[in-house]
Amino acid sequence: MLLPCYHGDMEQNLHPVLAIRVFREEKCFGPGIAALLKNVQEHHSLRAAAMAMGMAYSKAWTIIKTSEENLGFKLLASTTGGKNGGGATLTAEAEKILLAYEEYSKELKQYANTLFAEKFKDYL
Repeated sequence: MLLPCYHGDMEQNLHPVLAIRVFREEKCFGPGIAALLKNVQEHHSLRAAAMAMGMAYSKAWTIIKTSEENLGFKLLASTTGGKNGGGATLTAEAEKILLAYEEYSKELKQYANTLFAEKFKDYL
């Protein structure tokens, strides 16, 4: 159940918003890299994934490289152009961490919604 909140003439419902980020010393995984990897799965190309997200290829490349450095493993297996053109696929480790991240985020958000409803029940 959502708590109504009024902003001007518009009624909006209060709800928790969680952004899950995974750290070592520095951030190594979060919603941005997860979305980028999902787009690479869909488009089979880092360039096409970045374009689909409205992101510069150079920024996408930097995000991938920074995450790889902080995680300690490769996220993408890339092929250069040629007869079939270039492309990118997720490594087995990337698929594994993406799945873990998605499952963890889903379960945590479900719990957060339950806890929110419990703690804010007097305002519902």
